[in-house]
Amino acid sequence: MAAAPLTMQPRNYARFLKSNIRDYGMLLSLVAIMAFFQVMTDGTLLKPLNLTNLVLQNSYIVIMALGMLLVIVAGHIDLSVGSVVGFIGALAAVMMVRWQIHFIPTALVCLAVGGAIGAAQGYWVAFFKIPSFIVTLAGMLVFKGLTLALLEGQSVGPFPIEFQRLSSGFIPDVFGGTELRLTSLALGVLVAAALIALKLRGRVAHSRSGMEEEPFAFFVLRNLAFAAVIVYFSALLASYRGLPNVLIVMFVLMMAYDFITKRTTIGRRIYALGGNEKAARLSGIKTERLSFYTFVNMGVLAALAGLVFAARLNTATPKAGTGFELDVIAACFIGGASASGGVGKVMGAVIGAFVMGVMNNGMSILGIGIDYQQVIKGLVLLAAVFFDVYNKNKG
Repeated sequence: MAAAPLTMQPRNYARFLKSNIRDYGMLLSLVAIMAFFQVMTDGTLLKPLNLTNLVLQNSYIVIMALGMLLVIVAGHIDLSVGSVVGFIGALAAVMMVRWQIHFIPTALVCLAVGGAIGAAQGYWVAFFKIPSFIVTLAGMLVFKGLTLALLEGQSVGPFPIEFQRLSSGFIPDVFGGTELRLTSLALGVLVAAALIALKLRGRVAHSRSGMEEEPFAFFVLRNLAFAAVIVYFSALLASYRGLPNVLIVMFVLMMAYDFITKRTTIGRRIYALGGNEKAARLSGIKTERLSFYTFVNMGVLAALAGLVFAARLNTATPKAGTGFELDVIAACFIGGASASGGVGKVMGAVIGAFVMGVMNNGMSILGIGIDYQQVIKGLVLLAAVFFDVYNKNKG
């Protein structure tokens, strides 16, 4: 009888891999894409300078992907986020450059305006049942026009240096390192250790509750590999200028939204809403209010992304944010979110955003034109959605 678990173990591994193929597949896809471009660019992709640029270039996409994931999981879509990014950048420029208002109250006003924009759109979607596609398409046109009006068709800048540090600043090194920013490296090691400790704690709690866990070998390998990657990339960034400020903002948001979606009542209710709205309503969930909140949240994160993007460009332009909504939505779908709602993970959306970012960066280094870049990105998105639909039908 004692030998039974051992003979069943390979079957358990296979079953676990089959049921989690999307999660592991996306992570392995990101690793494969990075390895491919690392070889094709003769090592340029993972050079500290380029790695820093990769983080800065994708920061606003990752920030918006966290909000878009909740919108998609709830069964909706938001096409206006790119235009909101441009509008908030324009508003920040007018307040800071033309009106000479300090960047802190400006940022707070911009975040509040972003929340109001999300509330206005969410109101029509949640309480009047107008399809989110139509409402946010209208919002896209409205805020493109308002951006042009606010900037009067011209670029406005530069921003105060303190505001620029939001996107282009780096955490200071308290140890005074020159060739290696020891503070950044130490933070990377601490984060890796903390994540392993949290995962171990979660596994123990699940085991006590009798919940099914991934095989121990997978658990150890996955978490050790993840920790090693964090330390390795921290060391690479530390050898240049250290960890960017915006990376800290991204990490805090990622951890917060991962906690909200997995450990809170409102997170579970959003998944229930997207899975079956009628059943969720019958179970006592206020579905209209929940949909409304997802759009408010999306508006705030789009505003934050608008501030980050404006700080990176150091100017506000009428065309800022054009096409961002496509990259954000693609990141969520590539990361495993379902177009029908109810399915998706925070880390999946982040991985999807970096898949898009690495592809953009790698193809640019290789000199591939923007025309073919769009073709390749479109095919990758189609393949990801096909894979999701195929697995559902097969299941």
